[in-house]
Amino acid sequence: MVCRSWKMITQTSSLWSRLDLSTVRNRVTDQTVSTLIHKCRPYLIHLNLRGCAHLKKPSFVSIGQCKNLQDLNISECSGVNDDMMKDIAEGCSILLYLNISHTNIADASLRVLSRCCANLQYLSLAYCKRFSDKGLQYLSHSRGCRKLIYLDLSGCTQITQEGYRNMSEGCSNIQSIFLNDNNTLKDECLSAVTSKCHNIRSMSLLGTPHLSDSAIKTLALNRRLQKIRMEGNNRISDLGIKHLAKYCHDLRHVYLSDCPRLTDTALKSLSNCRNVSVLNIADCVRISDSGVRQMVEGPSGPKIRELNLTNCVRVSDVSILRIMQKCHNLSYASFCFCEHITDAGVELLGSMPSLMSVDISGCNVTDSGLASLGNNPRLLDVTIAECYQITDLGIQKFAQQCRDLERLDVSHCSSLTDSAIKNLAFCCRRLVVLNLTGCQLLTDLSIQYLSGVCHYLHSLDISGCVHVSDKSLRYLRKGCKRIKVLVMLYCRNVTKTAYLKLQGKIQSVTWNNDDPPAYFSKSQASVTRLKNPELVAGSGTGSG
Repeated sequence: MVCRSWKMITQTSSLWSRLDLSTVRNRVTDQTVSTLIHKCRPYLIHLNLRGCAHLKKPSFVSIGQCKNLQDLNISECSGVNDDMMKDIAEGCSILLYLNISHTNIADASLRVLSRCCANLQYLSLAYCKRFSDKGLQYLSHSRGCRKLIYLDLSGCTQITQEGYRNMSEGCSNIQSIFLNDNNTLKDECLSAVTSKCHNIRSMSLLGTPHLSDSAIKTLALNRRLQKIRMEGNNRISDLGIKHLAKYCHDLRHVYLSDCPRLTDTALKSLSNCRNVSVLNIADCVRISDSGVRQMVEGPSGPKIRELNLTNCVRVSDVSILRIMQKCHNLSYASFCFCEHITDAGVELLGSMPSLMSVDISGCNVTDSGLASLGNNPRLLDVTIAECYQITDLGIQKFAQQCRDLERLDVSHCSSLTDSAIKNLAFCCRRLVVLNLTGCQLLTDLSIQYLSGVCHYLHSLDISGCVHVSDKSLRYLRKGCKRIKVLVMLYCRNVTKTAYLKLQGKIQSVTWNNDDPPAYFSKSQASVTRLKNPELVAGSGTGSG
């Protein structure tokens, strides 16, 4: 519609090697996909159709004509079944990466994949409920998928010990395996996996409550393990971690969240590992200063880049002193709801030049501590939710020093007023994400300040800001052209008419005008957190 030159430029093959339609998933039709693929199928290498639920057979037939396709994501496409997968697998024989999670595929799909896609290296079957142990057996037959190095079976609770044994026999070269959200996974199943898969480097076991120390001991015999992720397990104890640390000397990423039986002894065992760079022991409430000291004073101390001690209620300022002395490369730290951390500890965090992201939500921090934290000009991401002693003065002193700040969460800091947001807006003009949930004293004036100078703002949450009205939305439309996510729950003075006007202009808008729930008040916040461990600062705004 412009000229022949533009037509030639837009049809240049190098522009069509990658096609991502997931961002417009709700508007994509078969005609659109078929037309685009027909034009670029000789050049197409990467195709992402995640969540395009309206696609039917014509689209998948078109995909099967892309002989050079190597990377395909059709997860959450409800139209994907065995017939569609047959068309794709037979046509795209050189596939290396395939994501068919959350689809209706069954055993027949795995059979055709094992026959046609012998080069497949990455496969995600997460939350596919219709295939069985027989399907995994196909992977070990004939040519099979013997080059697989990544396999995601999260949420596939229908698989038994026999299925895992079939998988391990045919895919013995697997390096990364995900078995998350599986309440039927037993020790015997994990033993079946590790019996033949001796190259596992990464294992994710989030939401597997029935695994015990026996399973960890079996896994530890695979001495190449570098990354382990476990969450929500009440059976794993210090003994299992001791085996892990004894045999897996190359451990680098240790994620043991919400394993309440773990104590300082577990950290003492891990302190012998020489290469741990990520340590997450959130919600391990028996961990104390002693365990943290032993871990950071070990050979991994200077290498730790990420440390999460959320809800480790026995950790205090003493631990932060040790961390400051030993963890010279620490970039990301979370001490969320460590109630014994005070201004003294936060002041030490302000003197760590490598620190870029910190979460001190629910800590015993005042304006003095926040001002000291601002001594670190490299901070880009700060969360101080539910720090009720923070006032406008603390925000002013902090913002004047951290002018490069990109993400800030001050949700439920109920003493903040428009004056705090004024200083924040004019000092931190590079803000991309801002959470003001539960700051009930803020008015339209705050949004006017933000709209006037924070032109990079991408995400804003003003849930529970009951004095904000339709006027604020006009300010946002005029000043924050880049905003894509806006959350306005419990905003009683924002009308439905104003909300509807924003829907077509902002990618994601959430709104209601209900009364704020009880946990928005200071007296209820801590009680709610204890009753709902998954409720972190700001995340509660999604409930109606």
